[in-house]
Amino acid sequence: MSIFKKGFVGRIMIIGFIIAFLFTADAGRLFYIQIIKGEDYKNKAESQQLSDTEIEAKRGTIYDSEGNVLAQSATVWTVFLDPSNINQETTRTKVVDYLASTFGYDDEQKAKLTEKAKAANQYQVVEKNVENRVKEKIAEFVSENKLAKVIGFQEATERYYPYGSLASSVIGFMGEDSGLAGIEAYYNDELTGTNGRLITAKDAKSNSISNDYETTVDPQDGYSLNLTINTTIQYYLEKELQRTLEEYSAKGCYGVVMNCKTGAVLAMASLPDYDCNEPYKITYQKYTDELDKITDATEKTEKQSEYVQRQWRNFTVSDTYVPGSVFKTFMASAVLEEGVATLDTKYTCNGYINVDKYRMNCHYHAGHGTQTLTQGLENSCNPFFITLGQRLGVHNYFKYFDGFGFTQKTGIDLPGEASPQYYEEKQYGIVELSSASFGQTNSLTPIQVCTGLCAIANGGKLMKPYVVSEMKDQDGNTVSKAEPTTIRQVISEDTSKKVCQMMQSVVDNGTGKNAYVAGYKVGGKTGTSTKLGESKEGEKNKYIVSFAAIAPADDPEIAMIIICDEPNVDLGGGAICAPVAATVIKESMAVLGVEPSYTEEEKKTLSVKAPNVIAKSVSDAEAAIKSAGLDCKVVGTGDKITSQSPAAGNTVPSGGQVVLYTSGAEKETVTVPDFTGLTVSQANSLAASSGLNIEISGNASSDALVVAYKQSEDQGKEVDAGTVITVSFKSTKAVLD
Repeated sequence: MSIFKKGFVGRIMIIGFIIAFLFTADAGRLFYIQIIKGEDYKNKAESQQLSDTEIEAKRGTIYDSEGNVLAQSATVWTVFLDPSNINQETTRTKVVDYLASTFGYDDEQKAKLTEKAKAANQYQVVEKNVENRVKEKIAEFVSENKLAKVIGFQEATERYYPYGSLASSVIGFMGEDSGLAGIEAYYNDELTGTNGRLITAKDAKSNSISNDYETTVDPQDGYSLNLTINTTIQYYLEKELQRTLEEYSAKGCYGVVMNCKTGAVLAMASLPDYDCNEPYKITYQKYTDELDKITDATEKTEKQSEYVQRQWRNFTVSDTYVPGSVFKTFMASAVLEEGVATLDTKYTCNGYINVDKYRMNCHYHAGHGTQTLTQGLENSCNPFFITLGQRLGVHNYFKYFDGFGFTQKTGIDLPGEASPQYYEEKQYGIVELSSASFGQTNSLTPIQVCTGLCAIANGGKLMKPYVVSEMKDQDGNTVSKAEPTTIRQVISEDTSKKVCQMMQSVVDNGTGKNAYVAGYKVGGKTGTSTKLGESKEGEKNKYIVSFAAIAPADDPEIAMIIICDEPNVDLGGGAICAPVAATVIKESMAVLGVEPSYTEEEKKTLSVKAPNVIAKSVSDAEAAIKSAGLDCKVVGTGDKITSQSPAAGNTVPSGGQVVLYTSGAEKETVTVPDFTGLTVSQANSLAASSGLNIEISGNASSDALVVAYKQSEDQGKEVDAGTVITVSFKSTKAVLD
């Protein structure tokens, strides 16, 4: 072979090798792009060709037991910019000036908006949670200036609580995208729902194109919840707790009202509380005043955080306390059920009892003398119940302690339920048993105590408490429905009836007289417990006082526990908490449709309806008023009555006065005086001299320690002469039982 041919073949081989190499490299590159990196490039292409927008699902609505909205999601808008479609500086300036003015931006905020309008990204958020009226105003600006490709809107939702702070400890509130407390947190997954998607095709300039290329996945809205909470009962519970909180400058006031037959929670409050719409705002004036005194910024921030956390905390579920003498109702149930005592069992109290090497005092140091079991509960006699506990024995004591549900959580559908703190059966000695028998030693949650009270009231059945009665989907279909759950039979129906009668006697004759409600048989039990170890050196002991109630006592519908934590006076639950229970019971009975049944004595003091005497002659009007058991005062010299106060049909206390006006006479007005601290007779005298009628509510005995503590019209208000003012009375006798 010639040298020429050899060179040619060599060159051909080199070229072939290069071609093969390049082909292999291209094939390898193609394999890398299509196979190894194919998914990545596909996603990049789709991101440039497709717009994937999330459609937010609406959070489920929360309703009360009557269908009133407690929490709902309202439509709001996110306003955003697409800087890539701003072609002229004049347009950018116009857009920035308008949006800054609309949202009330200062210079710094406006400067940040300007930077957003110059950004390379196509989606720049200007504002979130914009109300519809503002969005519509901006949309009009967009339309007039043909800026649809520059300013856009994205629909979203915002949580709104129509009642503000009402039932806040139950409802909770929302964080950025999930519930942070209460029902909002416990049922967060059910309320949240599933977001949808809107996928649209884009052209080379990133503008949306034909709907033919649009795909929508509809969102699934969250489930709606119907609560067992009745807003009327809740309102009066909170109103009375708030009054008590402020009157006694307490650390906190708490309450639970339950349907004792089903376990449904009708009302639950833990004060101080918060506005669900503004959960970080301090609401308790005592906290605000204390914060104002702090000058160090760091200390003030830490204290404010502590107070906010305290407002969020639902004490009735998340904290324990020593129930004190309220626990004697459970001891009475146990000894009657076991046959250790009967209603006729007697004990003589001399003011104390010796247990091992300790002397345990009765709250009444002089001693109650000889008393029956019912009287022992009326008087809240510690030595009596210590003796009963010793007769019952550790095993039987613990049997009922466990039976009433005090060794475990209730399982209520609210977050953060605390575990009870108690002695195990093997840990009891004679001293521990004696102390536990009158309500000391063990710590329980208020919801546990109230659930136990329901068992006493309903014939002996321990019911599981709950706050959500029904769950529905977005179409109104029922997803789940709560049914009353009986955990166990704790005591017999016979024992239940006997203890209810004993509790009624506590209100009629004992330490619970401030819980009296005319027309209803009310059962109750007062309680006081010392917060051992919580007082600083030199300070007085701190107390937590309470009152347990059932109503009506002869056929209970509700059970409740009212608690005041660290009041600033040495008064027991009968003075501080029983009046709260009385108001709540009165309003609850009306809501539940339980008609009053008055005694003959109560009938004598019942209010009557003012007859209609307008257009009657003066003499006929006077006769009609007097025949109704009322007095009257005529103003003017005319022959016929033209108006009256109180108006026809309004209730007036028996023996009260109706003011009658004749033609031409001017209406008389009077200033409401302050009845606070007056006895019943003093209040009646002041009302008469002021030209007013008063209706007595609460403890109306003639005892000098029974005084007015609230009135339906504020002091200093101008009202028509003859107006009826409801004045509530309570005993201020200092009983720390």
